[in-house]
Amino acid sequence: MPLPEGFDRKGVICVVEDSVTDFCSMLPRLLLAPDAFAAKPSAHGFLQTHLQRGLANGAAYTSAMDFDLTDEQRAIQSLAREFARDEVRPRAEEMDRQERFPSELVAKMAELGFMGLPFPEEYGGAGADTVSYALAVMEIARADASTAITMAAHVSLGATPFFLFGTERQKQEYLVPLARGEMLWGFGLTEPGAGSDAGNVATKAELRDGKWLINGTKAFITNSGTEITGGTTITAVTGRRPDGSREISNLIVPQATPGFTRSRKYSKMGWRASDTRELSFVDAAVPAENLLGPRGEGYRQFLSILDGGRISVAALSIGLAMGAYDEALAYSKERHAFGKPISKFQAISFKLVDMLTEIEHAKLMMLRAAWEKDQGRDYVQAASFAKLFAGELSHRVVNDALQIHGGYGFMDEYPISRMYRDQKINEIGEGTNEVQRLILARLMGL
Repeated sequence: MPLPEGFDRKGVICVVEDSVTDFCSMLPRLLLAPDAFAAKPSAHGFLQTHLQRGLANGAAYTSAMDFDLTDEQRAIQSLAREFARDEVRPRAEEMDRQERFPSELVAKMAELGFMGLPFPEEYGGAGADTVSYALAVMEIARADASTAITMAAHVSLGATPFFLFGTERQKQEYLVPLARGEMLWGFGLTEPGAGSDAGNVATKAELRDGKWLINGTKAFITNSGTEITGGTTITAVTGRRPDGSREISNLIVPQATPGFTRSRKYSKMGWRASDTRELSFVDAAVPAENLLGPRGEGYRQFLSILDGGRISVAALSIGLAMGAYDEALAYSKERHAFGKPISKFQAISFKLVDMLTEIEHAKLMMLRAAWEKDQGRDYVQAASFAKLFAGELSHRVVNDALQIHGGYGFMDEYPISRMYRDQKINEIGEGTNEVQRLILARLMGL
């Protein structure tokens, strides 16, 4: 049965912006059994009529449902996979044991363009899309979560606020060196009393004599104290609105600002090679022009930043799960019991099948969220779905992978031990599992 010119039956999908639901309900049957419809002139006419009517009324029919990556996306994924295999994986165990920041790997990622992957070339970036960026994070996390979060936090939390909300001067001063990987930057949102309740910011900033005087404390801030960290963008209460509610703004605080200090690195269960610190501000003064975006828009801005960051953490969770699967698969083929590899036992092979099934499911969810962001669509729900599912699946996968290792999985000499410790934060950072469910329930109208 012919479709209107320019449409391909193999890939036709429909997006309803007007009421063409009768056609949409019949479309799957058309795709599965086109000959049956072609044999019935009435059905043929009905579908043709609704195709034309749908186009006239604003419905979009396109053959763009394509699960293939572009040549550029494949090339970036392949480059990240090779880098992770050859450079990251051999160093991961030692960096974790010594809690050593991966300075040499950050320099290499900068050289490869990963530290500015999704930013335009005019600002020092690689000009790639979100899908490419997510694939790179995923592949690096497959080898080491600490290295992956260093890159992901730098891009999505450190540099992105400048790209989205900075003035041209701020972009040239901060975004360009960040995208080139010449310096790192922190994002100071979380406080000792403001985690999931992110709007409960206690840090205050008062505009006095052309400067913002900042007082307060930030907690769990990634990339905030390395040798190449240039500063941190923080949220602070900058006043009161006419209705009495707090006005929250974002401020740029360079590392050398008097009154701005960083604690020693936290001693963490996982992500032990990444840099995470508490920040303190005691009358820390920055110029009035260090306001990032309009005054009072800080809350809206950081919610937007977190939406994009959830794609990063979903990619990181999936990469970690893939690494755990790799370890479990290899071990199951090497480990013999009762005269054969344990991979030949159904109890083990079924675990491996379930692990890979969930990984593939999560990859589709994550890539959809990244693709929707690239298309300029509302991707909030897709990002929360992906972050929630990927975080929880990584928990299940690393747990089963360790179980397959048996007692050896409990020994630090095996990578699965590190992966088990690295995993838990994926269900906490960028919005806990509970917060994701809260967001999704609201989007569902519940």
